[in-house]
Amino acid sequence: MTLIAALVVVGSGWLWFRDSPLVSVRHVTVAGESGPDAAQIHAALVSAAHTMSTLNVNMKRLRAAVAPYPIVKDLKVTTQFPHGMRIQVVEQLAVGAVEVAGQKTAVAGDGTLLHDFVISSSLPVIALRVPPGGPRVTDPTVAAEVGLLAAAPDQLRSKISQVTTVAAHGLVAQVRGGPSIYFGDSNALAAKWLAASEVLADPGSMGAVYIDVTDPARPAAGVGTDQTGSGSSGGGTTTTGGATGTSSAAPSTDTSTAATGG
Repeated sequence: MTLIAALVVVGSGWLWFRDSPLVSVRHVTVAGESGPDAAQIHAALVSAAHTMSTLNVNMKRLRAAVAPYPIVKDLKVTTQFPHGMRIQVVEQLAVGAVEVAGQKTAVAGDGTLLHDFVISSSLPVIALRVPPGGPRVTDPTVAAEVGLLAAAPDQLRSKISQVTTVAAHGLVAQVRGGPSIYFGDSNALAAKWLAASEVLADPGSMGAVYIDVTDPARPAAGVGTDQTGSGSSGGGTTTTGGATGTSSAAPSTDTSTAATGG
C-alpha cells in the first residue's frame, strides 16, 4: 500500500508540474506562414500555444486554431524547455487555378480551394462552368484534372497553360506555345509525365501539335492540324516502342516527327 500511495503522489505531482506555470509556453516562434492571412495565422497559433506547456502540447488545439485558413496544410512543433515553442507552418502548394466566369481560385493538389492565395500567371487553369460550391473540388472530372497537375514535375507544370478533359483523348494538358499532351485516363500519371518530358526534350518532336502518352511505353508525337478533335491529324505520327526501341512510322506521304520513349 505504501508503494501504491507513493506512485499516486508521484503521478499527481507530475500531472501538476506538466501543466504548471514552471513550464508554461511564454515564447512562441512561428515560421512558414505567408500570403494575406499570414498575420492572422501567426496570431491564432501564438494565442493557442500560450494555453499550453512545453511538456503538454495539444496538436488538436493548434490545428483547430488554423482550420479557417485552407492554405495551412500541416504544423510541425518543437519545444524548448522550459518556456519555448517553435511552430513551422507547412502550407498547401497551389498546382493550378479553377476559373469560373473569369474569376480564378487557386487549388491545391488534394483539391483544396485556396481562396486567399495570390495567383501567379504561371498557374495552369482549369475552366469550370459552375463554382465548386465547397471548400474543395468534389466533381470527379475536375478532381482528375487537379490530380494530373499535382502529378506533374514542377519544372513542367509551370509550362502548362490549361488542363481539360475531352472525349477523344481523356485528360489533356496544353503546353504554353507548344503541343497538347494527351494522357487518356488518370492511371500511371508519373510514367506519363516522364514520357511527355522525354518527348518534349527530343529535338525530333519540334513542331508537334500533340504528344500522346496514353501508353507511356509508346509515346507518339504528331504534326499538322488536328481539326477533328478526335486524334486524327493533318500530319503524321511516329511512335517509339520504349525499351524495345522499335518504331511504327506514319505513311511516307505524311509529314512525321519523332517521339522518343526513353
